[in-house]
Amino acid sequence: MKKIMLGIIGTGRIGKLHVDNIIRYIPQLQVKAVADPQLDECWAKSKDINYQYRDYNEMMCNEAIEAVLICTPSSLHSQQIIAAARAKKHVFCEKPIATDIEQIKAALHEVRKAGIKLQIGFNRRFDPNFSRIKQIINNSGIGTPHLLRITSRDPKIPPADYLKTSGGMFIDMTIHDFDMARFLMDSEIDEIYASTGVLINPVFSECDDIDTAVISLKFANGSLGVIDNSRQAVYGYDQRVEVFGSHGAVHADNNTPTNTILSTSDGIISEKPLYFFLERYSQSFVNELTAFYQCIVNDETPPVTGEDGLRSVIVSQAAEKSRRENRPIKIDYAC
Repeated sequence: MKKIMLGIIGTGRIGKLHVDNIIRYIPQLQVKAVADPQLDECWAKSKDINYQYRDYNEMMCNEAIEAVLICTPSSLHSQQIIAAARAKKHVFCEKPIATDIEQIKAALHEVRKAGIKLQIGFNRRFDPNFSRIKQIINNSGIGTPHLLRITSRDPKIPPADYLKTSGGMFIDMTIHDFDMARFLMDSEIDEIYASTGVLINPVFSECDDIDTAVISLKFANGSLGVIDNSRQAVYGYDQRVEVFGSHGAVHADNNTPTNTILSTSDGIISEKPLYFFLERYSQSFVNELTAFYQCIVNDETPPVTGEDGLRSVIVSQAAEKSRRENRPIKIDYAC
């Protein structure tokens, strides 16, 4: 079994999650280096990580590192992709590549020029439930898809400091749903209309953001979709998908700690959804990095490409334009 030597850029919550998953579940990947301006050296030492850097550029000079995982704030992603491409290192990058289209295009140009693999971290594609829905659709299990419904609601609002730099709900949260919509329906989103509000907390208005949205989609193949989002579902992380087609429908409900249901004369009680994304999508994080490894060793196209990353940002920006102008927006992917 060929092993790939990895470097991790950014050791916050998601970076540490990837390190732990690799150590526990993906022996064919080996974390040899980490880079973070605020590096926790005790943590890195406890994980037996050989090379530790404050500056990610120093990591790029390490010839032992074959690929990097970019787990830093979004504003740094494009420049770090470019640095990795110029150093001939394959890249797994958390979403989004950038919030500026020209920055994304510049990064993708360097990726193509270097001939490296670039996979974007839309982990929900690798969730066992949603992967099964995709498989059923591909096998014509519901005929021709007509309608898509995605429900995606967070359990609690982010801190105000985070909201000020998040880029807004669509680029920060709904971008996962836009990617899932493209993935499941196998068609580009052609038109979008976002009906939105601030119904939870006035801090969103203060940040020129929203906390609630219903988004209507028209796909290039004529099918339709609806996404509903909320930043605060008091009962937990609400993640459901349904696709309705000419021969039937397929849906995935929330994951819960157990599937136990208590039925008494007082009522029927089941458990709340798993609390947040680290719990709900734990297996998908493992699956996406396993797929990243496979695309490198088998010289395959990554299952989530840089172009996928670009198109989801374009859709996110169209949604933002729709909510500000209160009208449907035709999406131009050639922008």
